[in-house]
Amino acid sequence: MKCIGYFLAALAFGATSYATADSSDEIAKYRQLLADGNPAELWEMRGEELWKTKAGPKNATLEQCDLGKGPGVVKGAYAELPRYFKDVNKVMDLEQRLVHCRMTLQGLTLAQATAVPFGAAGKPSLIEPMVAYITAESRGIKMSVPLSHPEEKRAYEIGKKVFFYRGGSHDFACATCHATDKQRIRLQDLPNLLNKSDAQAAYATWPAYRVSQGEVRTMQHRLNDCFRQQRFPEPVYGSDLITAVTMFLAKSAEGGVYNGPALKR
Repeated sequence: MKCIGYFLAALAFGATSYATADSSDEIAKYRQLLADGNPAELWEMRGEELWKTKAGPKNATLEQCDLGKGPGVVKGAYAELPRYFKDVNKVMDLEQRLVHCRMTLQGLTLAQATAVPFGAAGKPSLIEPMVAYITAESRGIKMSVPLSHPEEKRAYEIGKKVFFYRGGSHDFACATCHATDKQRIRLQDLPNLLNKSDAQAAYATWPAYRVSQGEVRTMQHRLNDCFRQQRFPEPVYGSDLITAVTMFLAKSAEGGVYNGPALKR
């Protein structure tokens, strides 16, 4: 029945979106129509199944993957990521850590572990559902990303520099769109990520089901889109650059209650 509800809500959204110029109101109505269920739930269920299914040359599950709270502990893990991992002597975000676990526990190569990071019609991703499952296990928990290890502090400072770095053909920075109150691009409201309440509301709702794409999109996908709009080259999947920016954003959202995967335009 939920799938029918999603379909009817999408029809309602499509019909009404042309009747008004205020897309924010229409998206709010769409979210209300789906108040009893988000399509991201389907990704969450699939992700849990993938997490617990044996795969790869080692024919192993990911249930012993250490996301920072000990092998196999998923509950609350995302609320404390990115973080420093002693076994690799570096800071990792969720997507990097997932790739690491797929390689070490299941025996996949890097190419295999990062194949199809972002799904499309007829070409589903295995990573996006697992990200949806893991992040959902932090729903209702306050974001509390550690910043005590020197590598965590280093990642934060790099992420901050990247946030303010201007470049590309348009001379844009992340801060160009996300460091001022009440800005919009076309009909899209832009959060001020230097404002704690805005940062909490924005960061703590990703990953999200994108209505416009019909897919759950991860934080790396969202940041890649920002780099694309700056006319920068797309970062390599699982790059330390993305982790650094994520660290800066996550720390800016400190104390916010995680409420994802959410529903976005």
